[in-house]
Amino acid sequence: MTALADHLARQIALSGPITVADYMEQCLFHPTLGYYTTREPFGASGDFITAPEISQMFGELLGLWAAETWLRLGSPALFVLAELGPGRGTMMADMLRATSRVPGFLEAARVVLVEASPRLRQIQAQTVGGHRVEWVGTIDELPPGPLVLLANEFVDALPIRQFVRTPEGIAERMVGLGPEGKLAFGLRPGARLDSRAEARLAAAPLGAVLEICPIGLSIAAHLGARLATTGGGALLVDYGHAGGFGDTLQALYRQAFDDVLAHPGHADLTAHVDFAALARAASAAGARAFGPIGQGVLLERLGLDDRAFRLKRAASEADREMVEAARLRLAGPDEGQMGTLFKALALVHPALDMVAGFAPGEAFEDIQA
Repeated sequence: MTALADHLARQIALSGPITVADYMEQCLFHPTLGYYTTREPFGASGDFITAPEISQMFGELLGLWAAETWLRLGSPALFVLAELGPGRGTMMADMLRATSRVPGFLEAARVVLVEASPRLRQIQAQTVGGHRVEWVGTIDELPPGPLVLLANEFVDALPIRQFVRTPEGIAERMVGLGPEGKLAFGLRPGARLDSRAEARLAAAPLGAVLEICPIGLSIAAHLGARLATTGGGALLVDYGHAGGFGDTLQALYRQAFDDVLAHPGHADLTAHVDFAALARAASAAGARAFGPIGQGVLLERLGLDDRAFRLKRAASEADREMVEAARLRLAGPDEGQMGTLFKALALVHPALDMVAGFAPGEAFEDIQA
């Protein structure tokens, strides 16, 4: 039993079962026992490798997406270039390098990283050294003005609640205590949802699981209102789906899948992102949504093949093989590749009818029609 498991067991014994969201929150962000506050999860020595760590091409292409979005906004003389959950800062460093040749872009950009962890801020400062960068703890603290925001594998780590259709009605999945005082899942009957979610789950088969990410929906709504008011665009890239059912909560421990309740505080917990729910929340707040589309489609439209060709042309044979392997990993459709499992959703000011990497017919309302 980990120290956090012992802490949670005592808490549950005193106060009763906790929601899956509460469990995830403590596992990932407990100030002294949480995964992100005590460990280095990113890169080859961590539990997972994100797209920016696979190849510089990912951050470079997203940087060009940011630059084109800025141009479509009319090249404002001052704007906020932000990243949510920047990890080690690798993606932002690649973005800034790629956009250094776009006239006026870096001079106009106020670079802000949304990061709560002091430990990760120190790492990010080293990675993006040489650039003026600011840090804030939450999205609410971003400075005013036009906004170009990016987030890669950020929403998947936000806590979710899980609701199950049972013969007696809708129940919420909870974390309580089982035999020998160990953590165990259970159901709390009589759960209530908003009318849309209740109708969806009521029409689903018995046993269907509906996952809701309250913090993710709040962030999408905040971005929608912000973009509609001050202008700008946001690009969210993550693994997930465009609405659906299923238990997608998973744990990674020592670079392998693990029982979700086995190593709280020592394992990374994530869940697939419901992009349709994010798009609806942002649209209801005033923004326009495009996608979701596959990560592979996005990167290829942004110029992945051309960038890989240029890198291979100036590389040794061994490095050329590495570039090609990275290109396939980022954009390929097969299992173990990221091209279709990972998706991209763009949120923009409602007046923008064209978004880099997205076709005109890929506005969210067109995809859902």
